[in-house]
Amino acid sequence: MNALLIMLCVFVVSIVIGYLLISRVPPLLHTPLMSMTNAISAVTILGALLIFAVTTSATDKLLGVVAIALAAFNVVGGFVITERMLKLFKNK
Repeated sequence: MNALLIMLCVFVVSIVIGYLLISRVPPLLHTPLMSMTNAISAVTILGALLIFAVTTSATDKLLGVVAIALAAFNVVGGFVITERMLKLFKNK
C-alpha cells in the first residue's frame, strides 16, 4: 500500500509539473514537444506491458491497462495532429 501511495504522489506531481511546463511552451515548439511526448508514451506502453510479464495483483494489472490506453491515445493523437500539420505544407 505504501508503494502505491508513493507512485500516486509521483503521478500527481508529474501531472502538475507537466501542465505548468507545457502551458508555457510557445506555439512554434509544439511539434518537437509532441514528438518527445510520443516517445515518452511509447516508453510508458513498454513499461505497462512489462507489468503483464510478471505475476502482479489485479490493481497493478488495472493500472497497466489504464497506462496502455492513455499512452496509446496520446501516440495516436500525436500522429493524427502531425499528419494534419504536414498537410499544411504540401503543395496543392
